[in-house]
Amino acid sequence: QVQLVESGGGLVQAGGSLRLSCAASGRTFGSAAMGWFRQAPGKEREFVAAISLSGGNTAYADSVKGRFTISRDNAKNTVYLQMNSLKPEDTAVYYCAAGMTTHTLVVLTTTNRYDYWGQGTQVTVSS
Repeated sequence: QVQLVESGGGLVQAGGSLRLSCAASGRTFGSAAMGWFRQAPGKEREFVAAISLSGGNTAYADSVKGRFTISRDNAKNTVYLQMNSLKPEDTAVYYCAAGMTTHTLVVLTTTNRYDYWGQGTQVTVSS
């Protein structure tokens, strides 16, 4: 069992930055590929970024590539999402997710590959 708690969301002006954190409980964090998804009002949940179990492989949605960076600290059971050059269209609830895997370099980019989800943190970007 893995419990995920996101933090770091808030209100920021366009062009600003935020850093989201996702703290995982349980000893299985080291067996999980991690990802960030987001969901805007009236829209489906969409993939944002993913990182492999080892941290050696990452993937990004085209809409955030070059602006967002995902990273993980396995010693702290935490995954991060650094968001720079934020745009109003980045406004959404951001969710952290964990997908159990034995493959150290696999990245998971679809919701159905993930086993555990956090409650989400709101990110609002004003124009």
